[in-house]
Amino acid sequence: MDNAKKDIDVINQYTGEKWYYTDIVKDHFFNPRNLLWERPKDESEYDAHGMVGSPACGDMMEMWMKIDKTNEKVADLKWKTFGCASAIAATSMFSAMVTENDGLSIEDALKVRPQDVMKRLGGLPNRKIHCSVLADKAFQKTANDYFRKIGEYSKIVVDGARVIDTKLNITDKDIEEAVLEGAINLEEVQKKLKVGIGSPEIITEVEQLIRFYKDKYYG
Repeated sequence: MDNAKKDIDVINQYTGEKWYYTDIVKDHFFNPRNLLWERPKDESEYDAHGMVGSPACGDMMEMWMKIDKTNEKVADLKWKTFGCASAIAATSMFSAMVTENDGLSIEDALKVRPQDVMKRLGGLPNRKIHCSVLADKAFQKTANDYFRKIGEYSKIVVDGARVIDTKLNITDKDIEEAVLEGAINLEEVQKKLKVGIGSPEIITEVEQLIRFYKDKYYG
């Protein structure tokens, strides 16, 4: 680890922050597992498809999944992304984790958390942790598509936003994004969002959400 810290990969020209990437991250970036360079010509060969994000506003991720019908395990998971090195490495690792050893069940694959992926990668720079969430969200969309196709509607998870600060129209998803961008306490979140400044009655709920998302993404 000491040698790795000496091999700085990125220096932010504005903040001077130094980042380094582990050899595992580099391997999954330069040799991504299960990557599709082009969209499938025949998507019917896959059992489900999901997409999150947009190339117009930043990272985008698409996934295609095959299910082994005999045991409901993930037999294959292909993906295509418009994103940074961290997003590519994290999704490559995620796809490897859910398909290794004959594949995880869909339920177990849905339990793979972003911090599980980062642990297998040996870590990511704090400002890049949000990149590991793309695979998690894209897989949930893909699983939802599969559940919808087989009629198991009760298993579909809808990622809806709930308004927390009615004066500023700030949602729980806004707070989640702030935490993903590195704000891990009330003061830092308020610097980004101003949430609760004019509504002290919601501060406790905001702090609970910060703790929840901090634990979810940072462990």
